Amino acid sequence: MRIGELAERAGTTARTLRYYESRGLLPARRAVNGYRTYDESDLRLLRQIRTLQDFGFELEETRPFVECLRAGHPAGDSCPASLAVYRRKLAELDGLIDQLQSVRAQVGAQLAQAETAQAEAVQAAAPPPRCELTVPTAQHPTHEANEGEHK
Repeated sequence: MRIGELAERAGTTARTLRYYESRGLLPARRAVNGYRTYDESDLRLLRQIRTLQDFGFELEETRPFVECLRAGHPAGDSCPASLAVYRRKLAELDGLIDQLQSVRAQVGAQLAQAETAQAEAVQAAAPPPRCELTVPTAQHPTHEANEGEHK
């Protein structure tokens, strides 16, 4: 297949494929007419690269997987170099998770402190509670005033 078809089937662009070729990840085979040619094994390489990149692997980290596939292994992650990359990536992810958990704990503590300060500020600004019911005299005339009106 030609570069356009491979790019479409792999869900990428011809420009990306040329870049992978320049990095040595995709073979640079040419037909007699000068066009690049690819086969199903190249599509499998591209799918491996794309999957790994979706998982957060850098392009160079995909190289051992590509080489494993090129060596004839049915899966690109069955070679020792691929397994080593998996181990390094897992250690990196564990470190990031630890950092995120630490940041989360700090943000949680800041939130709790801010909520406490806010509650204390609201409480300090509130008027003291009234302990008895008082009725303003201007609105409710006393009983004696009412008697005078009825006479």
